[in-house]
Amino acid sequence: MKKIEAIIKPFKLEEVKDALGEVGIEGMTVTEVKGFGRQKGHTEIYRGSEYTVDFLPKVKMELVLADSQVEAAVAAICKAAKTGKIGDGKVFVSNVEEAVRIRTDEKGEKAV
Repeated sequence: MKKIEAIIKPFKLEEVKDALGEVGIEGMTVTEVKGFGRQKGHTEIYRGSEYTVDFLPKVKMELVLADSQVEAAVAAICKAAKTGKIGDGKVFVSNVEEAVRIRTDEKGEKAV
């Protein structure tokens, strides 16, 4: 099993969710987060004063999948989240040792 963590622009969330649904992936956890990478934030003017906004709003998606689903999921995320501009985000894939469904005590891929 693998865990996919994707950091994307908030307005791309629905597109990514729909793209994952098209490849048969339904469950995910979504968190609103803030961060920055190479773009290092931006400057805004509020009530006549200029402010630097270092942390930009992003969405973090987390999915735990069977190994056989990972390649399709990563491709769907990248295709749907891409705008071609800086700040599109990142996808991280890591190993998951075990998963347990609390309600039924199912383990491994049956739990996800």
